[in-house]
Amino acid sequence: MDMRVASYAVITDDDDRVLLARWIEGRRAAWTMPGGGLEPGEDPEVAARREVLEETGYRVKIDGLLGIHSRVIPASQRVRAPETDAPLHTLRILYRAHVVGGALRFELDGSTDMAGWFTLPAVSKLQRVKLVDVALRMAGIAVPA
Repeated sequence: MDMRVASYAVITDDDDRVLLARWIEGRRAAWTMPGGGLEPGEDPEVAARREVLEETGYRVKIDGLLGIHSRVIPASQRVRAPETDAPLHTLRILYRAHVVGGALRFELDGSTDMAGWFTLPAVSKLQRVKLVDVALRMAGIAVPA
C-alpha cells in the first residue's frame, strides 16, 4: 500500500466566503481546499502555508489544527497510480488559517489552475472533491444542501 500525507487549510474572509483551488489532475476538474503533499522532512504547518501560497498567492497564518482525515483509495480508483496495483492511503491534515498577505493569483504548471472565494451557497453548487465537505464540517461550517 502506498501512502500520501498532505496538509490543507480552511480559510474564510470577513464576508464568510471560503477560499478554494480548482484541482485539475483528477478525472475531471473539481474544487478543493488549498493544500497538498508534504515534501520529505517538511513540517505539516509549513507545508500548508507553502501550498496555499503556491495555489492561491496568499500568505497565511495557521490558527490551529482541525483534525486529520484518513482514507484508503482502492487501486482501481487511484487518479495517478504509479506502475503498481496498490491502494493509496491518504492522510490529510486540516488546519484553520487566515490570510496575512499576498494577492489572489493562479498557480502555473501545478495541480491546480484557479483559485477563488466562494459563498457557502455557491460552494454547494460547485463540482468539488469530498475533502471540501470534510474540511468545512471539521471547521464547523455548514454547506447548504
